Amino acid sequence: AARRDFYWLRSFIAGGVAGCCAKTTTAPLDRVKILLQAHNHHYKHLAGVFSTLCAVPKKEGYLGLYKGNGAMMIRIFPYGAIQFMAFDQYKKVIIKKQLGISGHVHRLMAGSMAGITAVICTYPLDMVRVRLAFQVKGEHKYMGIIHAFKMIYTKEGGFSGFYRGLMPTIVGMAPYAGFSFFTFGTLKSIGLAQAPNLLGRPSLDNPDVLVLKTHVNLLCGGIAGAIAQTISYPLDVTRRRMQLGAVLPDSEKCLTMVQTLKYVYQQHGIRRGLYRGLSLNYIRCIPSQAVAFTTYELMKQFLHLN
Repeated sequence: AARRDFYWLRSFIAGGVAGCCAKTTTAPLDRVKILLQAHNHHYKHLAGVFSTLCAVPKKEGYLGLYKGNGAMMIRIFPYGAIQFMAFDQYKKVIIKKQLGISGHVHRLMAGSMAGITAVICTYPLDMVRVRLAFQVKGEHKYMGIIHAFKMIYTKEGGFSGFYRGLMPTIVGMAPYAGFSFFTFGTLKSIGLAQAPNLLGRPSLDNPDVLVLKTHVNLLCGGIAGAIAQTISYPLDVTRRRMQLGAVLPDSEKCLTMVQTLKYVYQQHGIRRGLYRGLSLNYIRCIPSQAVAFTTYELMKQFLHLN
């Protein structure tokens, strides 16, 4: 029983570390994405990602690229931990119940459910991080994480203030997490079945278990990120708009998910509105998912989870 208890804890740590490594890799791009998606007025004259990436250090120093990253880590450790751990648990339950679905579909279901679970548990932290990352030097409304929590709670309707934009987040997260785990798991099982010697090697903690070689892992994780991202991106734009709510001038037009989607589409169209910043998201999500899945697979061996 003791080993099983620690299994939960080890699984939790593995997921948390995977999430933190993945996010730190792409933190500067995250900051730029928030500034672009919500048209921050200090940077709105800049056309794209690279001009903004160069402008932020000039205006706010190199650490400006990591603004909100402390809040991000506080959120991402439990987020990654809950997501990976929940995925393993949901997968076991779905397989045990034998819902009469094929092996690949249970990954899609378990991944979606794991994503939703992780989002609901850590959403207020995401809210605070977005508010902090949107601030520009010299115009600080929030002094730090605790202050931002207090301000949102007192000024924006108590507890419900932390859950603005939750609906598009869940609607977007379900396909994103679902397709992410589904694509990675499917590529991994097909790869190990078809070309075990070329793509796989014995796991460090259990020689009977085959795992993917590190570079193959990175590749599979990257492909998973790209596919998942394309499917769920418009909902990500919607969520950011709703989260920034009170900070944006046109907030009364973006109260519900459908209203916000419609408004962004009417104002900016598909390419410049619903998919604004997508190329950046590929640059962000592909390495991020690659690092997340690879770190998790390594942590599983390191913590004897196979």
